[in-house]
Amino acid sequence: MASDDDCYYYYEDDGDGEEDEEEEGEEAADWDGLAVGADEDDLGLLEDDPPHSERRVDCWQEDLSTMMNLLNIKQHQARSLFIHHRWKIDCIYDCLDRKGRDRMLREAGIVLQEKSSMLIGASRTPSRSVQCNVCFDDDLSPAAVSTMDCGHCFCNDCWTEHFNAAIDGGKKQIRCMEVKCLAICDEGIVQRLLGQKYPDAAKRFDRFLLESYLEDNDFVKWCPSIPHCGRAIRVGTGDRYCEVKCLCGVTFCFNCMEQTHSPCPCTIWKHWNTRIHGESENIKWIVKNTKSCPKCFKPIEKHDGCNLVKCKCGQYMCWLCGGPTGSTHTWTNIEGHSCNRYKESKDKVDTGRRQLERYAHYCNRFKIHEDSYKEQHEKLGPAIKEKVKQLESNHLRPRLIRDGDWLTDAHQRLLWSRQVVSRSYAFAYHMFGGELQAHRSERGNLAPAQNLFESQQEQLERHVEQLSKVLVTDIPALPDQEIVKVKQEVVNLDKILERLCGEMYTCIQDELLPLLTEPMDIAAYTPDGPVRAKVFRA
Repeated sequence: MASDDDCYYYYEDDGDGEEDEEEEGEEAADWDGLAVGADEDDLGLLEDDPPHSERRVDCWQEDLSTMMNLLNIKQHQARSLFIHHRWKIDCIYDCLDRKGRDRMLREAGIVLQEKSSMLIGASRTPSRSVQCNVCFDDDLSPAAVSTMDCGHCFCNDCWTEHFNAAIDGGKKQIRCMEVKCLAICDEGIVQRLLGQKYPDAAKRFDRFLLESYLEDNDFVKWCPSIPHCGRAIRVGTGDRYCEVKCLCGVTFCFNCMEQTHSPCPCTIWKHWNTRIHGESENIKWIVKNTKSCPKCFKPIEKHDGCNLVKCKCGQYMCWLCGGPTGSTHTWTNIEGHSCNRYKESKDKVDTGRRQLERYAHYCNRFKIHEDSYKEQHEKLGPAIKEKVKQLESNHLRPRLIRDGDWLTDAHQRLLWSRQVVSRSYAFAYHMFGGELQAHRSERGNLAPAQNLFESQQEQLERHVEQLSKVLVTDIPALPDQEIVKVKQEVVNLDKILERLCGEMYTCIQDELLPLLTEPMDIAAYTPDGPVRAKVFRA
């Protein structure tokens, strides 16, 4: 991730101060963030200042200010430009380079005041009574009319009804009433006039502006929690492939909005997730209870009878070994066939059966680690907290012994590493022998990269199990010297697991994914799991 990228949170303040205090203790060192109300009245960004000097600015102020300074335009004009380009700042820079400032603004419906004033020879605010060309009221005071950037002037009542009708139509940008004028109306005037007669419409307009930022921006997405927590998360430009944790506790991949799945790419995870939820139990049952026909390779199930089985295709086979046979048999043997001696098979490879067994291999290991993660999260977690409490409450022990933070840190490392191991099996299933295709010129590099990956996977798996075994020990009951030894072992395993996880991410990103014909990326490695933004009080 780029060093200047930011992660922001937008949420409705639920008044839970205890949660805020707890979250502040878990700030991510390299991510700046914000917490603001999702309601349009509370929309804002809190700067990272001391509590008593906190001040609010718009959550999109950083992007708007950049464009205002670059093009010398007003805030509502900058917002109109962003909405026109769906909040893609790269598209704006590209358009500016190709078309120039004036043409780009004109195509976005932005008319600069200085040009409109020269064209119509009129000032921004009329100095005498004017006529509205909509209702044809010709005795209007300057305070009863409003003029947009394009220079077109109408009475406030007509503007208000025009704005209200546009809001009812769901428009996020309201254009001038003048025929064939494509200029975008000043949102400040829209909000002021609507607020006087249609306050609900004014709030809806504010909401439209918020939605244009949240829903049209590739770097801002709603939290996928169910029920929805009302929060949205923003990440820095170029940081789409990342995993974040919302304040509600939900962790997810920002790119595909699925649950966290690194170091497995989004495309692979989607295929794996679909298959494991729809086919895993069926496939495991097929592998366990059926054998494949040696002719058509379809799975066959035997309910009763002798060991001679006939497939629907007409082929006879021995149920014990799965080999083809003739039809002549007795209850105890098949004529011309014996399978008490092991023989290397030289027949056609049973690809269907092999694929089922291959999937069962990866699926079983994936589920074993997933189940271990759940158990260690739900059962070992409270046990670790109790052990830490016992250590810290025993004031007869030295201070070094009473400090139990190393146990908490090791438990978190265990959980994250366990997830990395489980997801590595999902990746390996599709990467090695699955549907993914490697570049023809790179196929020779696949075997060495696979050996490296599987070696790292084996080391990571072995150290995860080793740490699991140590953490279930009744550590508070040990003598002080033994606790020191256990602590040293746990801290060392913590560091080893952090290194091994990082090496696996590097191997996948740098050695394996470049071999594929379909471009893929994974979230950058974060030693402590999905990143949480700094929490600011609203």
